[in-house]
Amino acid sequence: MARLKDRYVTEVAPALLKEFELGNVMQAPRLKKIVVNVGVGEALDNAKALDAVVNDITVITGQKPVVTKARKSISNFKLREGRAIGVKVTLRGERMWSFFDRLVNVALPRVRDFRGISPDGFDGRGNYTMGLSEQLVFPEINYDKIDKLRGFEVTLVTSAANDDQGRRLLQLLGMPFKQKGD
Repeated sequence: MARLKDRYVTEVAPALLKEFELGNVMQAPRLKKIVVNVGVGEALDNAKALDAVVNDITVITGQKPVVTKARKSISNFKLREGRAIGVKVTLRGERMWSFFDRLVNVALPRVRDFRGISPDGFDGRGNYTMGLSEQLVFPEINYDKIDKLRGFEVTLVTSAANDDQGRRLLQLLGMPFKQKGD
């Protein structure tokens, strides 16, 4: 069992049950899935950019991403329906827990001038979305092999009923939120 999943079962879930006065262990908020999304606008001009992003995300997540296509044409962006414009990967189970562990304990502390992540990225249903400005914060990426620095989004989907439960779940799992005074 992944280290963080074991910690969730033994420490975090009982603490959440007590804190929010929930009657059943199945009501405790939990991490359902993690979605990593990268938009590659330059793929319209450079087809090799998409291959580089697919390789980077495969190395980071341990799972091959799905190439996303444009749903409709937008003339101002010279975009046609059906063109490849990004990649995404949905992580569940053991891969999700290991990615979350690496994100919190390895990647986020390597971000330049890191003072915590914003606590405002919740959507109202307990899900949290954050952006990373470069893929180099993950140690799996070799600096000499990348063609360009690219940012990506990480969405943590929880079963929390509201933002307060989702925020508390992520805090107990070790997510380094900024404090009010910072």
